[in-house]
Parts: sequence; structure tokens; C-alpha cells
Amino acid sequence: MSALDSVLIQCPYCWETLDVGVDPSVPEQEYVEDCQVCCRPILIHVVFDDTLTPHVEARAENE
Repeated sequence: MSALDSVLIQCPYCWETLDVGVDPSVPEQEYVEDCQVCCRPILIHVVFDDTLTPHVEARAENE
């Protein structure tokens, strides 16, 4: 089992910078995580490239 990678995202509601963990063992993933500050749901889409660098998109759940 791989350890989680730490990635900084910006909440699309309150604009706070958040630290989220992403799993490098899953090449493409999408999930909902609540903002740690305003508690609103953020849709997080993660894709790892060939060098296992995460590319993360965070957007409002209702977009």
C-alpha cells in the first residue's frame, strides 16, 4: 500500500488553501471532500502522469 501524497488545493467557495492527500497508486481518481474551513463539498479530480506527479483540479460540486 502506498502512502498518500500531500497536495495543496484552493477551495472554490471560500478560497482558502487546503492540504489534501491523494493516492499515487490510483492513476486517475475523482472524489468529493468537504472543505476543512467552510465545510462545503469540493469535487477533486486527480490524474498522475508517468513520473507520478499529481495534477489536481478542485471545483464546486454543483459545477
